[in-house]
Amino acid sequence: MLSLEDRSKKVFEEAYAVLCRKLSGGAVVVQNEASLQLQLASILKTLGELSVFKPDERFSIELEKSVTNGEALFAKSGSRRAKIDIWYQFEDRSSGEKVRTAIELKFFKRENHREPDNRYDVYKDLLNLEGYGQHSDLGFLAVFTDHQHYVSQELYSEDTKDFDFRDGSTYRTPTELFYRTSKPYGPPIVLQGDYDFKWDHRGGGLYALKTAVRPLKRRVFV
Repeated sequence: MLSLEDRSKKVFEEAYAVLCRKLSGGAVVVQNEASLQLQLASILKTLGELSVFKPDERFSIELEKSVTNGEALFAKSGSRRAKIDIWYQFEDRSSGEKVRTAIELKFFKRENHREPDNRYDVYKDLLNLEGYGQHSDLGFLAVFTDHQHYVSQELYSEDTKDFDFRDGSTYRTPTELFYRTSKPYGPPIVLQGDYDFKWDHRGGGLYALKTAVRPLKRRVFV
């Protein structure tokens, strides 16, 4: 039998794949990030409950889970409080073992015209996921878009080129990322982990990206 951690990872991977197939096949049509969040949470709940095999095991899931950080400010909210888009937990009450998973979700539509700011926000979500160590053991970022500029744009402007997660791009710590406009959208970002970005093309004009993040038990934000 898989460990709770392996089951947690498998549930996310399978839920992500199912959601991609539903979106690209047209079985699910979403217009905003909130509806996408509900769709993914519904699939996670079904798969999570199917992955409970013993009487003492439990699976639970929350949307917009409120968390606090006593050490520093969360990047996303700018305060000591944050909301995790989707959070779920496997628990074995007989052993006391718990595995908690945090998911941040992004849905970018071509028509919204916020590409540079959205690219910054993706890195801000990675920063937050790294900082959820008091509240999660695993982290995942999932990004969905119909806009190829996030996936395969040839060049970005000098002002915002640091925030790059195009297919095949990488981030290596401790690179400091800057938003170089006269009025920056946000402060510089430094991540603690290394990341390799690989997009999935699922058809129907949809692109999807998943990135695993290991939350840190202690995190100082910059």
